[in-house]
Amino acid sequence: MRSGCGLSPLISPGCRILILGSYPSVLSLKAGEYYANPRNMFWNIIESIFSIPLTLPYKERTSLILARNVGLWDVYSSCDRERSADIRIKNPEPNDIRWIISQYPTIDVIFLNGREAEKGFKKFFPDISIATRYLPSSSPAHAVRLSEKIEKWNVINEIN
Repeated sequence: MRSGCGLSPLISPGCRILILGSYPSVLSLKAGEYYANPRNMFWNIIESIFSIPLTLPYKERTSLILARNVGLWDVYSSCDRERSADIRIKNPEPNDIRWIISQYPTIDVIFLNGREAEKGFKKFFPDISIATRYLPSSSPAHAVRLSEKIEKWNVINEIN
């Protein structure tokens, strides 16, 4: 099934960090929210590293993450995929990452949430010179304990 419209970037002036996922889950697309699947550990990780309570409404959490100069988007704008698994992504089309970087020149590091985001970024944007760092996927499909993910994701605090 072709999924033709991802989510708009969540970003504000002054963002220094951009976290890129691969493509939103079916639940995220329906909700119009990043990482809406309650099994995805993204917001648990954010709660731990930034002290942004998971229990806050989505708009408050996103306001607080933006206040930390962190933006969110995805590498892909569309793809063929059944259900939500990254391993099922076929024929991806990239978002215009070059445009977002030109509009937000304060971005000095891009974190790639998972191997699919890393693979897609390297394929479509090999010429982007901003520093990039891989982070273990927040997806429940990436079978690593939450504590291990938090430990790796905490590198964001070293930069921010």
